[in-house]
Amino acid sequence: MPADLCQWIASPALVQIRKDISPTYFYLFRALAPMYYRGSAAAIIVYDITKEETFSTLKNWVKELGQHGPPNIVVAIAGNKCDLVDVREVMERDAKDYADSIHAIFVETSAKNAININELFIEISRRIPSTDANPPSGGKGFKLRRQPSEPRRSCC
Repeated sequence: MPADLCQWIASPALVQIRKDISPTYFYLFRALAPMYYRGSAAAIIVYDITKEETFSTLKNWVKELGQHGPPNIVVAIAGNKCDLVDVREVMERDAKDYADSIHAIFVETSAKNAININELFIEISRRIPSTDANPPSGGKGFKLRRQPSEPRRSCC
C-alpha cells in the first residue's frame, strides 16, 4: 500500500484526492471510507482552490457521505490554498453557494499559513449537537470528557 494512502487512512479528517494515486488504490480507499465516517459527528471535505477538478470530486464525496454517513453529520467544506489567489480556479462564490445548498459550513483555508484552521474547527464544534442529558446553557455545544486512566504501576 503506498505511503500516501496509509497517511490518509491514519488521518481521515481531511481527505484530499490526489491525481497520482492509481485507480486501484483510489477505489480501495473509497471502499474503506465509510468505516471512518460511520458514527462521526462531523466531516471536513477539502478541495484545492487552484484545481477545479478537486471541487468536482468534492461533490462526489458529499454524495457518498449523504448516502452512507450518519444522518445528522455536520459537514464542512474547506477550500485550501487560499494563500494562492493568483492561481485560483474555483471561485469562492461558487463554492459558498454550493455549501449553502447542502447546508454545510464553508471556509477557505491555508494549511501552509494556518489561515482559518482554528475558525473552521470552532464553527464545527458549535454545530455539533450536545450528547449530554443536561446540555449547556442555550442548548449549544458539547462537553469533552477525559477517559479514566489506568492506575500507574511502578516497578519497585
